[in-house]
Amino acid sequence: MDEPVSAIEPLIRRDRAIGLAGLAALGVLAWGATVALARGSEHASMPGMVGAMTMPSPAVWHAADLAGLFAMWSVMMIAMMLPSAAPVAILVLGVLRRRHGAGLPFVATGAFLGGYLLIWLGYSAAATLAQWALHSAALLAPDAMRVKPVAAGVLLVGAGVFQWTPLKRACLAHCRSPFHFFATEWREGAAGALAMGLRHGTWCVGCCWLLMSLLFVAGVMNLAWVAVLAGLVLLEKATPAGPLIGRLAGVVLCGWGVWLALWRG
Repeated sequence: MDEPVSAIEPLIRRDRAIGLAGLAALGVLAWGATVALARGSEHASMPGMVGAMTMPSPAVWHAADLAGLFAMWSVMMIAMMLPSAAPVAILVLGVLRRRHGAGLPFVATGAFLGGYLLIWLGYSAAATLAQWALHSAALLAPDAMRVKPVAAGVLLVGAGVFQWTPLKRACLAHCRSPFHFFATEWREGAAGALAMGLRHGTWCVGCCWLLMSLLFVAGVMNLAWVAVLAGLVLLEKATPAGPLIGRLAGVVLCGWGVWLALWRG
């Protein structure tokens, strides 16, 4: 449905305000839950779900332990990735408003965001299994949920090298400017928006999966480290110097990894 530009622009501004408020509320909830989980991990003896989710103590983990860890990783990934996904969600909201005039664009935008976050839930499942494997191999300190220095060094060097690869550049370019993707692969309706969200989320995981694995280096629930990694992802995706910042971070990560592996291992 075509509408005059003068009639559409106020709706776009209203949509943007509503969308940003909703995304901000979701982000606050996710970060609040992450902070609560981090505090729970500092007091593992405390009763209740927080302690169980962050500090599974048995030598053999049960399904409830894995479910709790999956919930922890899921909340943390939403908190870390939502800020960098917000501009794209607002872009989708604006495109939908321009294409459909007075129609309601929030359902399709929600479907897009849901598809994006669903991909990160898949990553959370993989991270849960990785933590289980590291624990089983006695490579993970159960008190701080971080790997031993040699393993940390390998992760850091791997992530640092990846920052310079063509795959990283391609994924980051998509995340920084998804206009070509929307121009060539736009799909209508909520189902189409969900499919686009899944595709965009896949590019995003391709860009950031090794950076997220670095949570095992300084502690999975180390809030300062969580904030640093989330900030790096946001700078990479949302600032003009993002690619340069990412490559410089790669150099720092490699140097840190070599130091850990050779002098602390």
